[in-house]
Amino acid sequence: MTARIIDGKAFAEGLRGRIAGHVQRLQREHGITPGLAVVIVGEDPGSQVYVRNKARQTVEAGMLSEKYELPAETSEAELLDLIGRLNNSDRVHGILVQLPLPKHIDPNRVILAIAPAKDVDCFTPESVGRLSIGLPGPVSCTPLGCLMLLRDTLGRLEGLNAVILGRSNLVGKPMAQLLLRENCTITVAHSRTKNLPEMVRGADIVVAAVGRPLLVKGDWIRPGATVIDVGINRVAAPEKGEGKTRLVGDVDFEAAAKVAGAITPVPGGVGPMTIACLLANTVTTASLINGLVPPKDLTP
Repeated sequence: MTARIIDGKAFAEGLRGRIAGHVQRLQREHGITPGLAVVIVGEDPGSQVYVRNKARQTVEAGMLSEKYELPAETSEAELLDLIGRLNNSDRVHGILVQLPLPKHIDPNRVILAIAPAKDVDCFTPESVGRLSIGLPGPVSCTPLGCLMLLRDTLGRLEGLNAVILGRSNLVGKPMAQLLLRENCTITVAHSRTKNLPEMVRGADIVVAAVGRPLLVKGDWIRPGATVIDVGINRVAAPEKGEGKTRLVGDVDFEAAAKVAGAITPVPGGVGPMTIACLLANTVTTASLINGLVPPKDLTP
């Protein structure tokens, strides 16, 4: 292995420490305690674990945490009513509705109901538009975490060629916007892209976010390139015993690490950054709602 391992877990820990410092400053100087409300509908085990981690880390950063666990049979009207109350709450500066939602609830109607000023997941059209034209505001959590890791690893990104695998609203599209801001040259690849391995070989930066385990092979990677693996996939691990599984990314880590200059592992790479950046976004929205300039080290 020759690649530098990008330790997202350690970086996220340091980021949460900086967030706690900004929270203390807002409390001391302005009497503001950033508040995050997280709403979950139903009993998806993975979502419940994720929501618990969000609530715990919110409190550890000195912020206000409100968690709403609603039964799966909650109606769309009831959920929209709750969002309306949170929109009007002075205690809440960020609202996150955990996806997926039960099938009888339209996620688009729910997203559109969230006040753009409190949209810490950055799904509303206004949030997407502000990112596109470079206005201040929160940025989608996972892409923001990827950008922070890239800056920490490479310093200036200007002039680098970046290939983003995946065009989702959650990662691919906002990642492209962020790297354009950094003056990178961007290629967004997807399921219809031709000659994908050849395209990836020309990249200084590879961001893999397609949800296909081990898609990116070692011989796709340009020597010295930086690889950010957003994928989290559970695959069979017969070497651990019958029925056992393990987590892998979208990149063949063992092979790519022999070629890349730097690479994120799975787990322990991008994953820990997502919740940390959610907390950062809540500090950003709390600042903007109160007419303050957000901390520069929490925004792109």
